[in-house]
Amino acid sequence: MNTAERSFIDTALLAPHERYKLLIGAIVPRPIALVSTVSKAGIANLAPFSFFCGVGSDPMTLLFCPACKDDGSDKDSLRNAAPSSEGGTGEFVVNVVSHDIRLRAVAASEPLAFEESEFALTGLTPRPSRKVRPPSVAESPLAFECVTRQIVRTNPGVPAAGNIVIGEVVGVTAAPGLVDDRHHVDPALLDALGRMGGNTYCTTRDRLEIPRGRAALRATS
Repeated sequence: MNTAERSFIDTALLAPHERYKLLIGAIVPRPIALVSTVSKAGIANLAPFSFFCGVGSDPMTLLFCPACKDDGSDKDSLRNAAPSSEGGTGEFVVNVVSHDIRLRAVAASEPLAFEESEFALTGLTPRPSRKVRPPSVAESPLAFECVTRQIVRTNPGVPAAGNIVIGEVVGVTAAPGLVDDRHHVDPALLDALGRMGGNTYCTTRDRLEIPRGRAALRATS
């Protein structure tokens, strides 16, 4: 690509759905958080989010970003994960989406009524968590049990506005053999799925080693 020839896009002139296309098309691949929550009535909810990442290790925190619905209201995952002072239960579980459960995980994005559970729709199995009320997904290779620490609302009540749910990880459950005694995760066993733009996904099966810092400049591949 010729670096001298660059186009400029003024994002202030774009509609929200156009900005969204730029985000999901360029920020790739994105890990997928299959988030399980429960309502105050005890109804389990499950939904995938690809705006998701780790935050830090002390305290151990991560975040996921549920956008507002088309009418500006909160999605069920946000509504449930909100602190009790905001009407939620203040807890959630992030389940890693492996290649094996890719179809059922994506099916959990189906918009259902608040009193309906995506576990029943997808056939995924709820497994009781150790330290939080929401169940994990039994078929997921690894799950982070989280307590909500903070919610940042970038544009409250506006359709498609972003919300950042920051959770403290209070426990991790992993499939046998996935995590070794040094707490290294086997990427082949995890077999995580990545999200690209549109309806396109990718695997993490092709990997390469690159040394850090100056040594990277001397790498041959």
